[in-house]
Amino acid sequence: MNPEINSNNSSSAGPATPNSRKERGAIAAQACESCRQRKQRCSEERPKCATCQRMNLECKYREPQPTKKDKTLVEILERLKSLEGGLKNLDGKVDSLNARGTLPLSIYGPIQPNPPSTTIDASRSSAWTATNVHLQPQAISPASPRDVQYVSATHKMLSWPVMQQVFENKVPNLDLASLEKDGAAMLLGLQGRITSLPTNIYESHHIGTEGASLSMQVPPASQVDGMQVGSLNINWETMQRLTKSYFDTINLVYPIMDRQVFQSEVLPAVASNGFDESSSSTLACLVFALGDVALSAVQGAPIRTRKGRPSGIRGGTVERPPGLLFFNEARKRMGFNLTECSLENVQMFALAAIYYGTCCHHLEFWRMTTSASLACQALLTSNPEVLTTHRGDLVRRAFWHCSIMETCLNMELNIPRTGLDKLESLVGLPDFSGSFCDEDYLGNQASHFQEHFASQIVLRRLSVEFHTTLTNATDTVCKAFGPTNVPVETPISPAAVTMKQMAAQLDQWRGLLPVYLRWEEENPGGFSNPAEELYDEQSMYPPPIPDLHTHSMFSADLDNPPVTYPYAVDIQAAALRTRYYYVKYIIYRPFIFKALHHPEQVTRDDADGVAECLKAMLKWPITMSPTCFHKRLIPCLFFWSQNILGILLILHMTQQVPILMRIRTTLMGTKFDQDANETTMLYIDWIRDLKDTDATALWCWEILKGIYSLGDDT
Repeated sequence: MNPEINSNNSSSAGPATPNSRKERGAIAAQACESCRQRKQRCSEERPKCATCQRMNLECKYREPQPTKKDKTLVEILERLKSLEGGLKNLDGKVDSLNARGTLPLSIYGPIQPNPPSTTIDASRSSAWTATNVHLQPQAISPASPRDVQYVSATHKMLSWPVMQQVFENKVPNLDLASLEKDGAAMLLGLQGRITSLPTNIYESHHIGTEGASLSMQVPPASQVDGMQVGSLNINWETMQRLTKSYFDTINLVYPIMDRQVFQSEVLPAVASNGFDESSSSTLACLVFALGDVALSAVQGAPIRTRKGRPSGIRGGTVERPPGLLFFNEARKRMGFNLTECSLENVQMFALAAIYYGTCCHHLEFWRMTTSASLACQALLTSNPEVLTTHRGDLVRRAFWHCSIMETCLNMELNIPRTGLDKLESLVGLPDFSGSFCDEDYLGNQASHFQEHFASQIVLRRLSVEFHTTLTNATDTVCKAFGPTNVPVETPISPAAVTMKQMAAQLDQWRGLLPVYLRWEEENPGGFSNPAEELYDEQSMYPPPIPDLHTHSMFSADLDNPPVTYPYAVDIQAAALRTRYYYVKYIIYRPFIFKALHHPEQVTRDDADGVAECLKAMLKWPITMSPTCFHKRLIPCLFFWSQNILGILLILHMTQQVPILMRIRTTLMGTKFDQDANETTMLYIDWIRDLKDTDATALWCWEILKGIYSLGDDT
């Protein structure tokens, strides 16, 4: 995932191949119907070719046929449209049962006729608790009916009664009362209480990695030929290098900028007129800042090394992250563009949020993300016609980017959404129909970033609907039954039916992914299956390193040098897969609650739900090599850190609580212990690596130290 290596490889791959392909496609698309039927050469003149003019024939040109990749992208987006009807139907049924106060056997229509994965045998509903396992129900105080509900936020999970008991013994200084009352405010504000990004940084003589990416110096200005940006000098070569780094890495993960427009309009304008207070200059500074982050995240020196293992935070220092000089120049100019209702205004806030995220400044990340969403609403409200212009697709991409970021904040911190989701029907789905240069073509051929983004949109929509349905459904269950009134011999749990059918629809999403994005459920680190189809004999790309005959794309071995993938391929694949496992994990997590607090009522179906939750926790690809060594490029670090903390707490419980111990022993298979141990190692390493940079991770680390008896040097 090295941008510099990537640039060289891209050019050496030979532009003739894609160009010749595009030319052949253009010839086939431009020949008129009359010349096609006569099988003769067409002059391709418009509105009439020479042959049709000479013979006075009607001249019709066929629309260009979509390529295989175009068809795949369209299919992904069509799947999202087909899901909407079913999801709305699901939401309506939940609303109706809230009014009745009772649950039918199934509130979620089957995805396919009688899917085996969601069929529940009534005979399995009897109490499953083993007679030879001694349970101590008095050790855990009964939860109130209000507590028996689905929660997505990890800090809400920490308020479970059984968790509170564990913390009282092992983390006595944890302020659970404040966490329960003001969890989001507390977690977002941790970093702000320590430090903010510095503004006076010009005593530093170098920017970026140790000579690897940039050769710029700050004053005196006469020492460097180039353009003056405040007290910073930048030459044309550096601007091009940072631009390429940004678009070959960051913009593939967050495809909200147009490379062709930036290179053909913004850069020449900056080169000719210098940096002013315009939104274009602000965007240029932000692109340069994130380009420096992308270079440093791969080529930069790790901020520390522990027992020979380099940190996944690379480039700059904790106080002075890479790209800060450029980012400060952008911050100086942002005030002049605050009230614009433009696409540039949305992009400006979105890029600033991404930069704050790379620095682990989560409060600022939230503020800029919210500003981007509000700017997007302002643009669409004041100028809805922008969707019909040549920039319409870029507006749609910016809209869905903001929506995905909002969803992360809403689900993990319970922060209210801005209302952006109300515009979904107006905006529609992106199809990447805007300008598309050769470099984007190469990047998409190698990384399939368009399909990744489209698949993220679908997954985001599923997770939102699941979240809404589970919140309503489990709340209705608890009001209808209550934990103290549920008989030991319960009927089939409607909530269990709901959760299993949601999981089946989630698995259907994975199964319908394009073959080059798909992976095997039990192998989160494996290559796409079949991997050979990515790099066949016709492909212009050689296999990545290691080649496709090795067994894994991601590895739990963090001591060997990480593999290098071009075009942020590992970041995109790891993010998509990890989001899938995260959604599955929170779907099944209510079963963990029941097993911990009401073990005497656990049925075999409940136990199966616990087992599925445990499987979904294992070896998330973002925590594996090589992705974990490029943490600055991983979206929403705080989101993952908090969920990793929750998983580590549950894994600890599986070795302490009798009912979970039995499920782990009897239902999880022989490989689970090994996978669970590797997962624990990976996740503890994730938190440990971030704790000196990220205040939220440090907070997580203090909890883990007590639970797992860890020292700062262990």
